[in-house]
Amino acid sequence: MTDPTTQSPEKSWIVSQFEDRAPEAHGAGWSKIWDAGKSDLWDRGQASPALVDIVEKHQRPGELFHPFAADGRRKRVLVPGCGRGYDVVMLALHGFDAYGLDISATGVAAAKAFTSKELQNPSATNFGLNHDNKEFQSRGNVKFLEGNFFASEWENEAGGEFDLVYDYTFLCALHPTMRKDWAARMASLLDKDGLLTCLEFPMYKDRTLPGPPWGLNGVHRNLLGKGGDGIDIDDATGTGKEGDGSFNRILYVQPERTYEAGQGTDMLSVYQRK
Repeated sequence: MTDPTTQSPEKSWIVSQFEDRAPEAHGAGWSKIWDAGKSDLWDRGQASPALVDIVEKHQRPGELFHPFAADGRRKRVLVPGCGRGYDVVMLALHGFDAYGLDISATGVAAAKAFTSKELQNPSATNFGLNHDNKEFQSRGNVKFLEGNFFASEWENEAGGEFDLVYDYTFLCALHPTMRKDWAARMASLLDKDGLLTCLEFPMYKDRTLPGPPWGLNGVHRNLLGKGGDGIDIDDATGTGKEGDGSFNRILYVQPERTYEAGQGTDMLSVYQRK
C-alpha cells in the first residue's frame, strides 16, 4: 500500500522538524509547531469516531467503559497529547472525569478555549448511534494539564492514578527509542486493572520509514503484551512471549468508523494493566 505520508508536503515538513533532534528534545519540537500555528497538520477537528463507538457500545453497568466504579465514584481518564481536547470533552460528556495533557502551553490554551464553548452546546460528533441520553445524562469534569508525559510534576495537579488512558497519535509521535518508556509510563499511571485504549495508527506505514508519524503495525502488542522494546519485532511472533508484558490485551477490533487517514487500516485495542 502506498504510504500517504510520503506524498504530503505537510507531513514531510513535520518529519524534517525532528530528523536532527535528539529523542528527548522532541517535546520542545512539538511545542514549537504549536507556537508556529501549524497544529492543523494533525488536527482532526472532532472526537475520534472509533472511540465514541467503543465507549457507547460498552458503557452499561459492569462493562468496560461504564463511567462509574464499583464504589460509586466517577472514573478518571487521561488523554496524553490531547491537542484541542476533542476526545477529552467527548469522554466527559459520557460521564468520565476527563484530563487532557499536553506539553505545549499554546495547545493547552487552545483546548481550554474549545472546551468552554463545546460544553455549552456539544456537537453531534461527540455521540454515536448507541448514545443513550436518558441513562448517561450526567457529565464529568474536564481539566487540562500542561506537562511532559514522562515527567512527574503534573501528576500532583492530576490527583492520582487513572482508570483509563486513551492514546491516539501519541505513541506514533514518539521516537522509537522511547517506546519502552512509553509502555512503562502507561503502566505507572493506571490503577491495577486499569484500561489502556489505543487507536493504533498508522498501521499502513512501514516501521522502517522515518517519522513522525512512525509506523506502528505490531508495536502495541509487542510493547504491552510481550514486554518487548517496540522496535525488534518479528511479524509472526514478536520479541518476548505473550504475557511477559505489563498488560493483557482484552479487545482488538477494526472500527467501523474512524478518521479518513486510517480508514480500513486503523485497529482499536484495549489493554488491561496486570
